[in-house]
Amino acid sequence: MSEVVLPSREAILAKRKLDASFRTRGIIIALLSAVFYGLYTAFLTLGMAKGVWADWYGANTAGLSAFVITYFLGAVGSAVNDSFSAIWALSLATVRGRIGDFFRCLTTKPGLVMVLAALIGGPIATTAYVVGLQLAGSIVVPISALCPAIGAILGRILFKQELNARMMLGIAICFLASFMIASTSLGGEAPEGQFLGICIAFIAALGWGFEGCVCGYGTSMIDSEIAITIRQTTSALSTLFIFIPVMAVMSGSMDSLGLVVEAFTSSEALPWFVLGGLCAYMTFMFWYRGNGMCGAALGMSCNGTFSFWGPFGCWIILGVIFGIDGWSMQPIAWAAAVLMIVGIFTVAMNPLDLFRQKKEEV
Repeated sequence: MSEVVLPSREAILAKRKLDASFRTRGIIIALLSAVFYGLYTAFLTLGMAKGVWADWYGANTAGLSAFVITYFLGAVGSAVNDSFSAIWALSLATVRGRIGDFFRCLTTKPGLVMVLAALIGGPIATTAYVVGLQLAGSIVVPISALCPAIGAILGRILFKQELNARMMLGIAICFLASFMIASTSLGGEAPEGQFLGICIAFIAALGWGFEGCVCGYGTSMIDSEIAITIRQTTSALSTLFIFIPVMAVMSGSMDSLGLVVEAFTSSEALPWFVLGGLCAYMTFMFWYRGNGMCGAALGMSCNGTFSFWGPFGCWIILGVIFGIDGWSMQPIAWAAAVLMIVGIFTVAMNPLDLFRQKKEEV
């Protein structure tokens, strides 16, 4: 009988050190996904303030109805940004020789699940997010960050997933933070339309929460790069060819479809949409990759810090660099954004596990 050779203490310590290093890099990547989310939000909003967009949202509205200005243009902005994000995703997949995997996965059950998730998270949630940004500014970003808390609730309802006391505490913290933010929209000093923008941002949180539940199945069976490509492409096409025509009918004038052409040909605005599309692709890419390296719970928590990085990115790029008014937040809103992060961490994982992990690695 051959003798069993046990690994040496040095080998065990080396393995733990390697695992800790891999996990640390995963945390950094997941945090970067939140930073890119802030950049995506800022560049998207900047694009919708340049070129023809400045006329549509400015004094020269060209006779556009309130519905078109408030909702239809939000869908158009979402479509332009998602289209460039899809182009980035398809181009990078082609360069890496993976475009064939993309088409093969489209017809599989996990691929169709990703398509369904994109239909919810793309045309509906993303448009609601863009409309909320235009109405209320960066204050809607922490509201949309409720999606992990809402995802936990929907996971319990739809898939009978666990919802323990710790998670319920985290959800309560998240909603407390959202009410703190909503309180800034009440009173005479609140800008016009801010409360409506915050309410619409809840739709984005609901849509992305549902998408997160559904995508958990799809991404467990499809490579994250292919899953992101399916998601962004589906979102762009469905917004352009389904959602926008429906909203054009709702606006009462199919002539509003001409605005889509103008949006895609506004040379002053397009560079910012190209950057916004790249950042949107990177935030999803880093989110999925970080989840795979440090675990889905910790990765989701790190990504949830976009409740801070979103307003911060808008404040720096739009407010400080480009000098656009209206992109600062009240102190209570900043405090609520940080509290939202605490709530997201509590929903996703037991914060004490971080300290236990440290002890195990020593």
